[in-house]
Amino acid sequence: MPLPLIALFVAAFAFGTTEFVIAGVLPQVADGLGVSVPTAGYLVSGYALGIAVGGPLLTLLTPRMARKALLLCLVAAFTLGQVACALAPDFFSMLALRVVVAVAHGTYFGVAMVVATSLVSEERRGMAVALVLAGLTVSGIVGVPAGTAIGNAWGWRATFWAMTLLGALAAAAIALLIPSARIVSAPHAGLRREIGVLGRQQVWTSLIVMLMLMMGQFVPYTYITPLLEEVTGLAAGTVPWVLLASGIGATLGVFAGGRLAGARLMPALVAMLALQGLVLAAMYAAGPLPLPMIAVIVVWGGLNFSIGTAVQTRILRWTADAPNLASSLIPSGFNVGIAVAASVGATMLNAGLSYRSLPLAGVLAMAVAVVTAGLSHAAERRSRTRPPMPLAVG
Repeated sequence: MPLPLIALFVAAFAFGTTEFVIAGVLPQVADGLGVSVPTAGYLVSGYALGIAVGGPLLTLLTPRMARKALLLCLVAAFTLGQVACALAPDFFSMLALRVVVAVAHGTYFGVAMVVATSLVSEERRGMAVALVLAGLTVSGIVGVPAGTAIGNAWGWRATFWAMTLLGALAAAAIALLIPSARIVSAPHAGLRREIGVLGRQQVWTSLIVMLMLMMGQFVPYTYITPLLEEVTGLAAGTVPWVLLASGIGATLGVFAGGRLAGARLMPALVAMLALQGLVLAAMYAAGPLPLPMIAVIVVWGGLNFSIGTAVQTRILRWTADAPNLASSLIPSGFNVGIAVAASVGATMLNAGLSYRSLPLAGVLAMAVAVVTAGLSHAAERRSRTRPPMPLAVG
């Protein structure tokens, strides 16, 4: 495994952990900042919106900046942001700080994908992209459970101090391991063409499916700790182990999704979306039952990332002739979905619904996703169109 890719993986792991660990310590954060748990859930929404809006904007504002220097600046912003979050005096300052870190997050993944593919030969580019994305899934296996355990043991502020150390490690890895001279930019198709490819039905329908996928994942996941503690009856010390099991399922799901994202991508995608709807219904049914609930969460985590891998593959396949904007909009699309999902969950809870009811919103979302993906696939087959060929560098 090339050492530069390890550096990109470490930074991706850091960004992924700080985004998702907030769910593991949400009750402690709410108590420490003097707000309700549903209100604290907006820390998830705010972060997601920062990625979705700020990431592409900063990417467009920094096209001429050296890629390694930009990566270092982004990771430095991450590290300083963790220090500020650890010291945040109130909810609104914490929210603002999370949004700033999220802008760096959204920009990082768009840049990291370009850097990763420029560091390896053409036949190994898929592996390079997968390794960067693996930083997110491994953050679910190691980072989120570890951060949750740290918060349970020493308080939620200690979680952010630990994230500060991780950011410093990522910055050192990028500075030492990534060679500036070997990094080349992706081909630039022109802004009009970059925007134009978003009008292809395969792209915008995939973005709708992405939104529905995030509804099915993050309406329950944002409030997974109180769901498991208050509905399933698990002890606080058990929750990190459940998150670890979910992370393992997610990592297996990435590889499974990659294997399914071939010639039969769309039939596999429709089938996985339908299965996820059944799994979310099972999550509602199994809510008060510890062992069945844990089993369902593992399957749920695996399917989330299997579907996510397939959706990303489809978008990249159909925007190969104008990849820059699309690559930055993939994390944006996911995080718009996360923001909407967290807000929907807060609305449901504020309306008096229970934590147990949250998976039912995902069942409805998966029904919409199945219909959307099925109609898109049928339209693609009728038109007999083929994915575009990639542009050549230079």
